[in-house]
Amino acid sequence: MFTAGNYEVIVVGAGHAGVEAALAAARIGCKTLLATLSMDNIALMPCNPSVGGPAKGHLVRELDALGGEMGVNADKTCIQFRMLNTGKGPAVHALRAQADKKLYQFTMKETCENTPNLDVKQILITDLLLTEEKKAVRGVVVETGEVYYAPVVIMATGTYLRGRIIVGEHTYSGGPNGQRPAMHFSESLKEAGVRLMRFKTGTPARVDARTLDYDKMELQPGDEECRNFSFMSDVVTREQTPCYLTYTNQATHKIILDNMDRAPMANGIIEGVGPRYCPSIETKIQRFPDKDRHQLFLEPEGLHTNEVYVQGMSTSMPADVQLAFLHTIPGLEHCHVMRLGYAIEYDCIDPTQLKPTLEFKHIHGFFSAGQANGTSGYEEAAAQGIIAGINAAMLIKKQEPLVLKRSEAYIGVLIDDLVTKGTHEPYRMMTSRAEYRLLLRQDNADQRLTPYGRRVGLVTDARWQRFTQKQAAIQTATEQLQKRVLNPNQQTNRQLASVGIAPIHVSTTLYELLRRPDVTYEKLRQALESTVTLPELTDEVRQQVEIAITYEGYIRKQKEQVAHMEKLEDKLLPEEIDYSVVPSLRDEAREKLAAIRPRSVGQASRISGVSPADVSVLLVWLEQQRRLDKADVRD
Repeated sequence: MFTAGNYEVIVVGAGHAGVEAALAAARIGCKTLLATLSMDNIALMPCNPSVGGPAKGHLVRELDALGGEMGVNADKTCIQFRMLNTGKGPAVHALRAQADKKLYQFTMKETCENTPNLDVKQILITDLLLTEEKKAVRGVVVETGEVYYAPVVIMATGTYLRGRIIVGEHTYSGGPNGQRPAMHFSESLKEAGVRLMRFKTGTPARVDARTLDYDKMELQPGDEECRNFSFMSDVVTREQTPCYLTYTNQATHKIILDNMDRAPMANGIIEGVGPRYCPSIETKIQRFPDKDRHQLFLEPEGLHTNEVYVQGMSTSMPADVQLAFLHTIPGLEHCHVMRLGYAIEYDCIDPTQLKPTLEFKHIHGFFSAGQANGTSGYEEAAAQGIIAGINAAMLIKKQEPLVLKRSEAYIGVLIDDLVTKGTHEPYRMMTSRAEYRLLLRQDNADQRLTPYGRRVGLVTDARWQRFTQKQAAIQTATEQLQKRVLNPNQQTNRQLASVGIAPIHVSTTLYELLRRPDVTYEKLRQALESTVTLPELTDEVRQQVEIAITYEGYIRKQKEQVAHMEKLEDKLLPEEIDYSVVPSLRDEAREKLAAIRPRSVGQASRISGVSPADVSVLLVWLEQQRRLDKADVRD
């Protein structure tokens, strides 16, 4: 072995978690190495060619607000944008983009290669280097003998650890899309005392667009209104590439059920635990026998390929079965399969071994992010990646780490769920997991998180200027609406009626009037332009003003709930606390608290097996310790 280089941060893996971690650490000022199995597969999208969706879109906007890259890259490479859940309230509105898969990869590759402080190398890492007592990292060892030293290492290995591809009865070692697996790093982790789990995920077939009959499918166009993930992206006009909707049917289901004995999930070939919320088509048919059809979306993989992704039909069935059931689907009767669907098993860690910073509790300087932590999805991976990268840099610079609360971000919910509750299946972010959805909207992610990004050094001057200008515009518009009073006279009501607003009968401010469901800022501006001057607002500013006023009462109630919970979150538990000496705790609570070692009483309250009575015991014990400490100071 020989020394090949010295760095401050090494990131193992260049998927969506790895690139965000490496970019964050490098941009904050740390000399960083990004290690990838293939330079051609940086930010690879091995599954669906999309970014965002319910809850996932929130994560993308949040990591963008912090200064991350996924939103910027998605805006550069998208071929269709749609806002989902528009028939519901703003808390669950979700942006989703179809991306040109290869363009997304190579645009992110270009960004990484041209980022100061960041080196990108195609190497396979086999071992983690630790100090003699195995309590801190020193670097990594490469299969060809090189050693790279660094006091901080971030593991972002995705689905590559001991990866095994499964198609029917056929299995082989491999990573996604025919890549090499990392077969030896798992042993190094075990030797370091890291607990591993075995998970499974899958992907559907890709079919040739030239062999599809789109006339038999339902057109799914993009939105006419321009959409962006990044708060830094300008309004542009894009050509939208359509997707299509079709359905399985009884013939499809019969073929699958008749061949269930050959399904790896049923015959014991698959050992890992698969995702509950993104199941294979064979699992869907078994789990929902009453459903006579399941929807499938045909999504183009890019502008310069004929590959089309069959969203909703993940499978590991044998090749002949896949061909047979695909040909029963309207529009796919004559389809040619370009890539078969497959399942992949892989090693990941038990995330309860991590601190909320994503650093291992028992190995100083060792972080983990992405699917290596038991999650599924590009967005969940990227969100963890940026937090791991930020906190790696904060550790190097000896600055305060960034830990986002559940009341501050979906990213906070995601990480808290992982490190507090753990997961027994691939974790997927959903809006239902967040207690404070109205506060954690995708439209206000910058208001919630950009100040944090600025504090850690990730938000550029240009982003900060755009943010502060937007905040000033929101404040000015809100103050004007509060000051302007309308009197109930004929002229006023005539003006309001001209844009469909019901008459007023008492004097009212424009602020109060905007609470009405039939009133918008633009309607007020148009109706009153001859008597009241209201500034023309950008869509972003107008949206923030309207939501804040319309939902003010609900937002206030959620903030009160947050304030109540914050009292528990602010009660920090000592890192060295010995739970065996805390009186009156139940045995199960002692065991769980000692294993998880929660950061606060609030986090302790969310651990499975810790009851409200146990939380009360902790609060009493903390108060006793506080009084003892005060008495010691007086003495």
